Amino acid sequence: MPKAVFNSKHRFLQNDQLLSFDEIERVARVFVAHGVKKIRLTGGEPLVRPRLETLVERLASMPGLNDLSLTTNGSLLTQEKAQALKRAGLSRVTISLDALDDITFMSINDVRFPVRRVLQAIENAADAGLLPVKINMVVKRGCNDHCILPMAFFFHGTGHVLRFIEYMDVGASNGWQHGEVVAAAEVASIINAELPIEPIDANYRGEVAKRWRYRDGGGEIGIIASVTQPFCGSCTRARLSAEGKVYTCLFATQGHDLRGLLREGASDDHMAQAIRSIWMQRANRYSELRTAQTVPLSKVEMSYIGG
Repeated sequence: MPKAVFNSKHRFLQNDQLLSFDEIERVARVFVAHGVKKIRLTGGEPLVRPRLETLVERLASMPGLNDLSLTTNGSLLTQEKAQALKRAGLSRVTISLDALDDITFMSINDVRFPVRRVLQAIENAADAGLLPVKINMVVKRGCNDHCILPMAFFFHGTGHVLRFIEYMDVGASNGWQHGEVVAAAEVASIINAELPIEPIDANYRGEVAKRWRYRDGGGEIGIIASVTQPFCGSCTRARLSAEGKVYTCLFATQGHDLRGLLREGASDDHMAQAIRSIWMQRANRYSELRTAQTVPLSKVEMSYIGG
């Protein structure tokens, strides 16, 4: 969330505009009743939401839900918080870390906490049993591409899954340029030259990361190639924003309001019909159609609907 945009003058949503835990739980139950097996809590930063473990406990108890995970920058994932989330029923976490040195890390993320806090969060998650811990690194040419190998060596053999993500034109505030993308094939080549890797099968249909394992048994990595190897055709994800809008694409220009239905007293059947209609009519192919004309569209910000 660049401070040039999201500064002290930015008007964030009022609390009454956000979905309550009751409302989030209700929407989630409708989705799960219609086949959703996995839920991820993301952001922005989900751990700024007070008593998040309360929501985790509610979601984790839903019959039919197989996996409940959370994506965080790690700044608030203390040992106590990690243990509380695990007790509440959280399955695992993904932690964002784009570099191992503070200068590069802070310049990318525009944050005021050091890398050591993120590394401690990774260990807190592992100690709490939130496994496997996944680490997301967005790779931007000329910014942190020199960190690819140091990151690979650092997490090699730890049991954590490092995932490299192509720099994407999400939202409208990151100043994306195609020349700043380090393609997945280049990332794999850089790593393979020092730590030989080989491709392995996906865990499930629609998995966004291409999986690779180290030939020496040092674990696995993932590479997410939304720009150079689009996977729109196999996408199975829907995103619910904090204010109750459903987005069927990370690059969407608009969402579909469910908060209004909730607060107007819509029945579960009515909610289900609305969700089915949204899903059946989706035709998202942004990554496949990306051009110089589509890039500057006013898309929803990553910080608003997560990854």
